[in-house]
Amino acid sequence: MKTRIKEFRARYDLTQEDLAKKVGVRRETIVFLEKGKYNPSLQLAHDVATALKTNIEELFIFEGKK
Repeated sequence: MKTRIKEFRARYDLTQEDLAKKVGVRRETIVFLEKGKYNPSLQLAHDVATALKTNIEELFIFEGKK
């Protein structure tokens, strides 16, 4: 899965630490999300999208099997 978290963070001038605090996770979680090394729970995906004033579909690009 790819994400646009870094792009959206830049729009709002947020650091990884800032975003982590907003959603209640550690900075490392944001790092792993941005690198596509961690699949978030639906709740975490929603919280990150809300913090970045967007929706899950805009923020996360799912590359599943078809």
